[in-house]
Amino acid sequence: MTGATRAEYCVIACAEAWRGDGEVLASPMGLIPSLGARLARLTFAPDLLLTDGEALLVRPDGTAEGWLPYRQHLALVTGGRRHVMMGASQIDRFGNQNISCIGDWERPRRQLLGVRGAPVNTLNNPTSYWVPRHSRRVFVERVDMVCGVGYDHAAGARHHRIPRVVSDLGVFDFATADHSMRPASLHPGVTMEQVREATGFELAVPDEVPPTREPTAEELRLIREVLDPAGTRTREVAS
Repeated sequence: MTGATRAEYCVIACAEAWRGDGEVLASPMGLIPSLGARLARLTFAPDLLLTDGEALLVRPDGTAEGWLPYRQHLALVTGGRRHVMMGASQIDRFGNQNISCIGDWERPRRQLLGVRGAPVNTLNNPTSYWVPRHSRRVFVERVDMVCGVGYDHAAGARHHRIPRVVSDLGVFDFATADHSMRPASLHPGVTMEQVREATGFELAVPDEVPPTREPTAEELRLIREVLDPAGTRTREVAS
């Protein structure tokens, strides 16, 4: 196998979000997170549950393997047995996420998706985030509206946890004393200076930041030949 592309490192980084979760429902939103969840199921997370987004549990190839009625889906959602990977129009240092509007709530400059299920997701089960273009427009000092709840607003929420934020530059977590965001790894070719330039707040940078782990030859084969032979991943993250 030839060397991994940036998009493939992002797939690996998203897959790693579900490592060690056991039998939980993976709810990836977007192409790269979906490839990551399916790759995790095929390799190191065989107990992971995948859904077609409607009423079925499915295998990585999309064939049905079980029935997931809506009432059971809600039980998983509210009991901490689902791990979502959402997008973010804005995210701040404590993991508060905004997908509703840009600007003042009463007169926003941009209307976005709306709050949708973000509060329920973040307060009731682990939620990670995927950002395909890391920039100061997304990584902001303070979100314009809290949709997904961050650590500074989650007191008493039993199942609240933000395992990781994955962007096209690296992987970030909140393993600091005050739960502020820190870089956990950088993708090959990315420098800390690039990350700082593209982030609208001061990151808690440890003394050493390792590179994002390299895909194995088998993982690359699965990504390229089984999960995404058409190469659609490069439309979301350029090589």
